[in-house]
Amino acid sequence: MTTIKKYLSLVKFSHTIFAMPFALIGFFLGYRNIVHEHLVKKNFAFGFEFDNPFIILLAVVFCMIFARSAAMAFNRWLDKNFDAKNPRTAIREIPAGIIKSNSALWFVIINCVLFVVCTFFINKICFYLSPVALFVVLFYSYTKRFTALCHLVLGVGLSLAPIGAYLAVTGQFALLPILFSFTVLFWVSGFDIIYALQDEEFDKTNQLHSIPAALGKSKALQVSNMLHVLSAICVIIAGTYGHFGWWYWTGVAIFCGLLIYQHLLVKPNDLSKINMAFFTTNGIASVVFAIFVILDLFLNS
Repeated sequence: MTTIKKYLSLVKFSHTIFAMPFALIGFFLGYRNIVHEHLVKKNFAFGFEFDNPFIILLAVVFCMIFARSAAMAFNRWLDKNFDAKNPRTAIREIPAGIIKSNSALWFVIINCVLFVVCTFFINKICFYLSPVALFVVLFYSYTKRFTALCHLVLGVGLSLAPIGAYLAVTGQFALLPILFSFTVLFWVSGFDIIYALQDEEFDKTNQLHSIPAALGKSKALQVSNMLHVLSAICVIIAGTYGHFGWWYWTGVAIFCGLLIYQHLLVKPNDLSKINMAFFTTNGIASVVFAIFVILDLFLNS
């Protein structure tokens, strides 16, 4: 296995598919507002003013990659001792000896630096807020040690994607990308609870906190279901507030349908389809929803 493949595996690079589509929604929402609604950009970068939207888009994508890579690698580094004890996670790169612990930590530091540097070339507000964003995404890794609400903290971390991308384009906050951020918060929190069902007994034994460990599988699934209902409500509110057209509502129907589907796949006494519910279903949901939202932004303008 090459070094690049090792680190891509360490950070589960394929899972970028969860938040990246929502970052693209935030970007194109901001771009549409500037082009069609003559929104004035604020807080230009330090001596740089990129009017080419593709350069800003590239910067947004790199920011997503750097921040997420830092967060995932930090999680793996911090949890290496727990991962070594858990039969499900003992094969991960650090406990398996594929990547050295110190190398993983340096990887975290490098990605944090690259993230901050990237925001410097976007605009001032993104640069000033970059330490806050890093704190949120890195802090999540500590939360299982003291609160069952760790799933919500993960949701908050990924929910920064649409807001951050919108800020990168416009340099200012707006309600619509915030509504999409709440969509991500509740959606991610809900499916992370489903994923955590696998480690219910391990978490209890090792004094780690999670909704499944605190409430048991059945009630944890009920909480996950409630969070996904809130996520669906948020996309509906966003669609109404944003005056979207039928492309958007088609995407909403598919997104909500896949939320329901993943809950049909996982039962308290049958966790055999968790990977399909966690990765496949949610990956499809985010990509398809983003495609329909972006189509609506430009075809119904």
